[in-house]
Amino acid sequence: MAHAPDMVSEVGVGSEAVAPELFRYVLGHFSTGVAVVSAMSQGEPVGLTMGSFFSVSLDPPLVGFCAAKTSRTWPGIKEAGRFCVNVLTAEQEALCRQFAASGEDKFRGVSWTTTDGGSPRLANVLAWIDCEIEAMHDAGDHEICIGRVQNLGALPSSQPLLFFRGRYLAS
Repeated sequence: MAHAPDMVSEVGVGSEAVAPELFRYVLGHFSTGVAVVSAMSQGEPVGLTMGSFFSVSLDPPLVGFCAAKTSRTWPGIKEAGRFCVNVLTAEQEALCRQFAASGEDKFRGVSWTTTDGGSPRLANVLAWIDCEIEAMHDAGDHEICIGRVQNLGALPSSQPLLFFRGRYLAS
């Protein structure tokens, strides 16, 4: 999308619907971390790139993410009833793009093990969070998945992969 100051406008109560292009442009000014959500579906590993991962609660420990209803991978994760969030490092942009691609063997050439809960845990990620699905909520063209954390860990010496204004950034 073009950098266009004329796209920026104030939208208030009673205004017309927010244009999707403006919505994407403005929300692109909020940087997000990048993660791969993975699970075992019918005995095979599945995963998808996620920029909408968030902490929900400390007690009980809950996290969440938003999955597009049109995703072909999301139904397998949902059916598994559990997942692992793999927070990507600045060096893992290629891995991010591999899991964002549609219709391919996303795990081809990817090193991974399984968590105690049985979900795929990608090698050398910044952090990993192993969860059981606690709840799901309808949210427009997405579903909000809330997971109860079962186990987790981090590699604090690495830097995160960030997404900002339509680009990946190394912090």
